[in-house]
Amino acid sequence: MAEKTKKFSLFDAILNIICVVFVAEAAAPAAAIGNSQYFWWILLIITFLLPYGMIVSELGSTYPDDEGGVYDWVKRAFGRKVAGFVAWCYWVNFPLWIASLALVFPSTISLLTGNELGVVPSLLIELAFIWIVVFVSFSKASDSAWLVNIGAILKVGIGIVLGILGFMYMSKYGNANAGDASTYLPNFSDTNSLTYLSIILFNFMGFEVLATYTDDMENPARQIPKAIIAGGIAIAVVYLISAFGIGVAIPVEDLTVDSGITDALAVMVGDTSPIFVIVNIVFLITLFGNMVSWSLGVNMVAAESAKDHQLPSFMGFVDPKTGMPNGASITNGVVASVLCLISAVTGFDFWVLFAAQIVFLLLAYVPMFPAFLKLRKIDPDTKRPFKVPGNGGLLKVETYLPVVLLILSVIATAVPLNTTADELEYKMPILEISLVLLVVGIVLMAVLHKKYLEAEKATE
Repeated sequence: MAEKTKKFSLFDAILNIICVVFVAEAAAPAAAIGNSQYFWWILLIITFLLPYGMIVSELGSTYPDDEGGVYDWVKRAFGRKVAGFVAWCYWVNFPLWIASLALVFPSTISLLTGNELGVVPSLLIELAFIWIVVFVSFSKASDSAWLVNIGAILKVGIGIVLGILGFMYMSKYGNANAGDASTYLPNFSDTNSLTYLSIILFNFMGFEVLATYTDDMENPARQIPKAIIAGGIAIAVVYLISAFGIGVAIPVEDLTVDSGITDALAVMVGDTSPIFVIVNIVFLITLFGNMVSWSLGVNMVAAESAKDHQLPSFMGFVDPKTGMPNGASITNGVVASVLCLISAVTGFDFWVLFAAQIVFLLLAYVPMFPAFLKLRKIDPDTKRPFKVPGNGGLLKVETYLPVVLLILSVIATAVPLNTTADELEYKMPILEISLVLLVVGIVLMAVLHKKYLEAEKATE
């Protein structure tokens, strides 16, 4: 009797969306915007999250066999070169992200234990986190669904706990960032706050990862749109709740982006409270679920791109037994490990890697939106189980407004908006890392493309 293949249920798909998209560690940088974060959350939910979710729903349900997700959609519309740029940006964000989260582990453990960890123990903990993620990513998505589901439930739990504690704290002590109505409106002269706007967009990213799980779904054409709609609503609500919890407890000037959740909990319940310990332990667990849930989407894009000679061939290795893109997984582990070693020597922190990761992830999405419009034009006869509402001018607004927001957010994250010493010191490391990795990607793609053309010519 043939072994029954495990499949993602709709419930699994919704939890996967929540685990991928809801990023607990990004709640603190968003809260660092101050009271105006609520204005930006609501505005960007309307102007970015809704069109982005609908466009991914259409592309994912229209092309369910495109295991490379965003890479394949852009390739269909604009060809190999533009898709190669997407693949590089989409892939390189992941080892940067893993490394940044690895740096959070030792500092959080030090806070929980009261003991400062040395460089070597910290590095060992960071490497353990990285390679556990790598080894778990060798399993099929449906086999590791339990970890992703647990991660999603725990993430939602953290958000709700932060919101409840924030409400209780505010009712007793008031709002730590209290101000008049003007403080809830955007302040374009506050370049520090504008820097963190990209965090809100980043907090919405990841819906397209679900499109890489189509082989594990019973009916992807129906499940993808339903999961994105249900998951998107839940994510928006939980983000607002968790942002409120952190925002009322910590004055913006005292908030640190890498330990904001911990700082808020310490203020609201005390750093010796069982709630403080439990939530921080749960937070660390969710980091594993978050990286595992993202790994398949990123690794499939990298593997598909490697097959097209846009990334090194070893990244295209797929395990013949499991069908998993293990070559990309191992590459992630090696690169992230090197980044942690460099961090141990140079001392650059969580935010530098995290911000550089955001730059590349946002850049990867820029071609996806115009690709959606072009596919509507060049492939009009393909059945679309879900279709973005609107046409003409409205459809163009739904497509290009998110592109403008992505580009502005990249600039606000990495480019110094003034010449003050603080601004330059804060952003130059991010800009330097981003430029170096962009140049490396362009050179790599040029070399690989040349080899591809030579190989094609030799076979003629």
